[in-house]
Amino acid sequence: MFDWTYLVFIVPCALFALWASNKVKSTYQTYSKQYASNGLKAQDAARRMLDQNGLQHVRIDRINGNLTDHYDPRSKIIRLSDSVYNSSSTAAIGVACHEVGHAIQDANGYKPLRLRNAIIPMTNIGSMLSWPLILVGLFFQQDTTPTIAYFGIALFGFAVLFQLFTLPTEFDASKRALVSLKEGNYLNSQELSGAKKVLDAAALTYVAALATAIAQMLRLIVIVASNSRRHD
Repeated sequence: MFDWTYLVFIVPCALFALWASNKVKSTYQTYSKQYASNGLKAQDAARRMLDQNGLQHVRIDRINGNLTDHYDPRSKIIRLSDSVYNSSSTAAIGVACHEVGHAIQDANGYKPLRLRNAIIPMTNIGSMLSWPLILVGLFFQQDTTPTIAYFGIALFGFAVLFQLFTLPTEFDASKRALVSLKEGNYLNSQELSGAKKVLDAAALTYVAALATAIAQMLRLIVIVASNSRRHD
C-alpha cells in the first residue's frame, strides 16, 4: 500500500537535509582555501579564546577524522579534527572557535545546553524503545486501545526535544565565536565573512535535523490515529 505520509512528511525533510549537507561541504571547501592573513592557526585561535574567557583548564586535543570536532563537557576537552587542528583557513578557525563557544556555554550554565544534556538519558531510552512500542501498538491495535503506540510516540518526543534544545545551543555557540573573532581581531572583515558563511551553513544541518524529527513525529501520530479509526 502506498504510504502517503512518507511522501508528505519525510521526503521534503530528507531533500532539505541533503541540500544542507551539501551546502556545508561546499562552503567549507571554499573557505578552507581562504587563509588568515596573520597566519593564525585554528588551535591557537581556540586557545586564545578559551584563555580570554578564563577557561585555561579546558584542554585542546587532536582527533582523527574530518569535521569530527566537538566539545566534551565531561572531560572539559575540545577535540579538533585533523583537517581543522593545524589549519589557518578561515573555515577551520570558525569551526574551532565554535567549539570554544560550547565550552563557554558549559562554564556559564547556558540553559538550552543544560536542558539538552539533562534529557540525553531519556533520549537514548526513547530511541531504543519508541519504535518497538509503536509497532507493537499498531499490531495489536485491533484488540486494544492505541495507548502503547502513543506511549512510543511520547518517547520519540524526547528526540524532538533534544533537537529543539540543540538548535539555540548551536546558534549561540556560533554567535559567541564570531563576536570573539571580531572583537579580538583574529580575522579581518573579509576573513570573518568567510568564517561566518561556514558557521551559517553548518547551522542549516541542525535546522534540518529538527524539521526531520518533528515531521517524523507528526507522521507517526497520523499513522496511529488513522489505524485507530479503521478499527473503530
